Amino acid sequence: MIKSSLPLEASGLIGAYARYVPTAEAPHHAPSRHRPAPLRIATPADGDVRIGIIHNARARLNVLRPLPAGIDGCEHAMPGSHAELDRALETFAANGVNALVIDGGDGTIRDVMSAALRHFTGVFPRVAVIPSGKTNALAVDLGLPLNWTVGEAVEAIRLGGIKERAPLEVWRPGDTETGLRGFIFGAGAFVRATGLAQTTHRFGAFNGLAVGLSIFGAVAQTVFGGRDNSWRQGERMRIAPLGEGAIDAAQYLLLGSTLTRMPLRIKPFGRSRGGLKLLRIDAQPRHILSALPALLSGRDEPFLAQNGYHRLDAEQVELTLAGDFILDGETFPGGTMTLRQGMPMRFVVP
Repeated sequence: MIKSSLPLEASGLIGAYARYVPTAEAPHHAPSRHRPAPLRIATPADGDVRIGIIHNARARLNVLRPLPAGIDGCEHAMPGSHAELDRALETFAANGVNALVIDGGDGTIRDVMSAALRHFTGVFPRVAVIPSGKTNALAVDLGLPLNWTVGEAVEAIRLGGIKERAPLEVWRPGDTETGLRGFIFGAGAFVRATGLAQTTHRFGAFNGLAVGLSIFGAVAQTVFGGRDNSWRQGERMRIAPLGEGAIDAAQYLLLGSTLTRMPLRIKPFGRSRGGLKLLRIDAQPRHILSALPALLSGRDEPFLAQNGYHRLDAEQVELTLAGDFILDGETFPGGTMTLRQGMPMRFVVP
């Protein structure tokens, strides 16, 4: 299993409280197949709705709110660690939960999606997201109201609509458990830019404002730091999209996502569309100030590829990274891995 390189507090699900009936320690799971069998997604036709709610007490907005009250007919969990999350999901699955409410940010969603396939082995729950985090990129893509409440999400599970999104999966060779699932992957300068975003959070900048300030800071570091600064030199990566030749060279940035709409409506991958999309920028990026408007607006300009800015659609990519990578805001160690589009999931919308 991929381990985080950050302190425990940085994880999406590390909270101050844990309020649910404890169960026995999660059992050891046999090594999973590299690509698990597709699961059916629960729908209203599957019978009575049974709802499980995961609260992240350390999510940005939840820190400012009173502890959530229980909702009749729903099971609640407030895990304070990955082990507690595993036990909560195991209990939900045993009790027949077929819809999940995730009250937290993108990191919380990543943690729940990554752990859930260890427990929901037949019918996978549909998911409602409460955007309580710092950037809430998935909520932006789904068009969710940023002030959506748990009670409104529970009502929408019974009466609302559905949008499908396929997560991005990260697998290591020889993984003995399920891989990571998220929606925004980045390496190279993206790791450094995420560090800048954490700084903007400390000064009260969140959501689109944090994204904008991080882009501005990354460009400034690249343009004004000189040709030999560490931003421009990039990091060694081996990138091998399925069915294409491998690239083994220093890269300034590698960005990947399965979202159809990014925060601030930026379009680094070009026109809005589903599927796994990549942006790769060669080390020592050229004419970055001239390229930036086309990169952010999604315009397909010939000079982009000519100057080392490459957009690509791929179902699967084999990667070897010398440095770390980011998945939905958290840092993980690099190495050899497979990046691919996962099984589509159903997300509840108003």
